[in-house]
Amino acid sequence: MNPPFNLRRETLKFAALALCARPFAALAQTPAAPIRLALIESMSGPFANTGEAVFRNLLWAVERVNARGGVRLPGVPGGARPLQLDRYDSKGQNEEALSALRAALDDGARVVLQGNSSATAAALIDAIDKHNERDPSRHAIFLNYAAVDPALTNERCSFWHFRFDAHADMRMAALMDVMKDDAALKRVYLIGQDYSFGQAVLREARRQLGAQRPDVEIVGDELHPMGKVKDFAPYATKIIASGAQAVITGNWGNDLTLLVKAAREAGFGGSFYTFYGNALGAPAAIADAGIGRVVAVADWLPNVQTAQSEAFYRAFRARFPKPSDDYVHMRLQLMVEALAQAVERAGSADALPVARALEQADVSMYGQRGRMRASDHQFQQQLVVGVMDRQGRPGVQFDVEGSGYGFRVVKTIAPERAELPTSCKMKRP
Repeated sequence: MNPPFNLRRETLKFAALALCARPFAALAQTPAAPIRLALIESMSGPFANTGEAVFRNLLWAVERVNARGGVRLPGVPGGARPLQLDRYDSKGQNEEALSALRAALDDGARVVLQGNSSATAAALIDAIDKHNERDPSRHAIFLNYAAVDPALTNERCSFWHFRFDAHADMRMAALMDVMKDDAALKRVYLIGQDYSFGQAVLREARRQLGAQRPDVEIVGDELHPMGKVKDFAPYATKIIASGAQAVITGNWGNDLTLLVKAAREAGFGGSFYTFYGNALGAPAAIADAGIGRVVAVADWLPNVQTAQSEAFYRAFRARFPKPSDDYVHMRLQLMVEALAQAVERAGSADALPVARALEQADVSMYGQRGRMRASDHQFQQQLVVGVMDRQGRPGVQFDVEGSGYGFRVVKTIAPERAELPTSCKMKRP
């Protein structure tokens, strides 16, 4: 006997509901889609070590956010979305970086990370500005952790760009705080990489020396091709012949390592005032010749004498115990924390509300605090200056990359002293 029509209808209705419920049940179990971060850096070529070092720092930061459940957002299954770090190789070329940007946007990334070239950063800022104007449904933001050409937060500032490193003028001012007290210093040699950042460093060095140490003679002032010099011996010969007592350079990566190594081998006995002399092979390259002579400026150094700083450094080394991986940046950790904070404040992972929230970023970890200045998107934080010394000496608990040499902090510049005015005229959407 067939059941009554009403009963058949109810049975079918419940069956249909059951079938419909299955996708929803499955959906409820589906993990929340990650927030994709696109790292665009040199992962091959002469500066591959810098790209890999950045990747390790960012990976650690992302792991930390995800370990606490991800970024909290309303209306998301489980209440949070994880961060996903994807890497794109720029091969040290602007065109490759722009191609990587297009690929990253097509892959769904709306947060772009880059820093190891101011020229590349400028190209990415321009491309992202144009992309965001052309395709508002796919807005992207650019987080810059190391491209420190001052123009990027001055005349070339962009609403979509946020810089988390002190720019070159800020770093030079910190170095000058040490140099101005060295009464014996009378002759300096300026040398840098021939692109926007290297040019900015030497320009600011000339200006600040003229203002604070007019008694110091500049006995050399030159730029060299970036990433193409294999032997710096001719440059070292010129430095020694000039009678320079110190070298001021913004060189980074192999261009710094090879420079200081050549100077040491040539017998240069003067000082190096550097932006990046505290890592990536430079301490090992210069060895004993650098004790008391190699000076570096940074947002943080491992030998900052606080318990929180020590805990931070030990945590990084526990995650990356190989001596060759010993290159940690506090600012990259603060940057990722600032992003997570902004997404949560915005209640959205969309670039526009996140950018607006990032303008108000104020983050702290392990005793280090940083805040974003809304007028130009330049992160404000303390700076420290360190002098190279042998591990185990007072103030040098930790060495660099297993070299036996570390950096003793000799000057701490508070955020309000490190801050410089901006000429940015921000255009906001």
